[in-house]
Amino acid sequence: MEKLKILIPTDFSVQAEYAYLMVKKLEEKAPIDIHFVHVLDMPDIVTMDENGRIDTCGEIDIEYVETQRDIANRKLNSLKTIYGNHISVQLILGKLTDAIIEYAEKNNFDLIVMGTKGAWGMKELFSGSEAQFIARKSTIPLLSLMCDRSDLIIKNILLVHDFSKVSNDNLGLLKKLVKAFEAKTHLLQIVDSPSENERKKLLDQMDEYSKVNDITNYEKHLLQDTDIENGVVHFNQMHEVDLVCIGTHGRGSMFHSSAAEKLINHLFKPIISFHLNN
Repeated sequence: MEKLKILIPTDFSVQAEYAYLMVKKLEEKAPIDIHFVHVLDMPDIVTMDENGRIDTCGEIDIEYVETQRDIANRKLNSLKTIYGNHISVQLILGKLTDAIIEYAEKNNFDLIVMGTKGAWGMKELFSGSEAQFIARKSTIPLLSLMCDRSDLIIKNILLVHDFSKVSNDNLGLLKKLVKAFEAKTHLLQIVDSPSENERKKLLDQMDEYSKVNDITNYEKHLLQDTDIENGVVHFNQMHEVDLVCIGTHGRGSMFHSSAAEKLINHLFKPIISFHLNN
């Protein structure tokens, strides 16, 4: 199996530690190239060249930025002491989520892994979580989690999708994980109150979707519920899945978040979000 190139954005918090522990769990079954990145959240007028030299237009104190750079570099280098020299570390400047996405896409990462505190209520409405915005904008899949999953055994992966339209989706990462962990994929669609004919049609389309996307070891599920978020929560209570995989069109906004973003902010399960092809 080819190495998975994984990016862990870090602010040196316990959530970043959760992300690393999750990656180590994946490393038990698949070869992984681990990269940490820390973003100094700075406006566009502050730049840093490849040698680490800081330049500004004069409105921001260079010495202050240099001090922050040096502190961040010390913390990044300490990760090598803690985790080993096999990891790579990088310091970049920019607006936090935009800088992470640009760096990940420019360097062709297979996956971004982030610990998150989630977001509820007014915080979710007005600011959300960094993981939510990366899921919305990044073309690279995101694995997010809220707590330590170092004891996780991946045997059942839940793929939440609308199977009414059969499409060839970006499931390369999912298939690699299924193969590495010999896991079963559970196909789930949340429905309102379909007739028996509609149910049969959806189940048949799940088979067609699996054929098109080369999914072999799978089970099909239809669950009647009020919305996707509640449906996933209730399905997990009944079946206890290990990992949730859900696509997004990346069309969220301040007053509207996708089902994937809501799950990232609320669900205490590792979640892989990926951009749908259509």
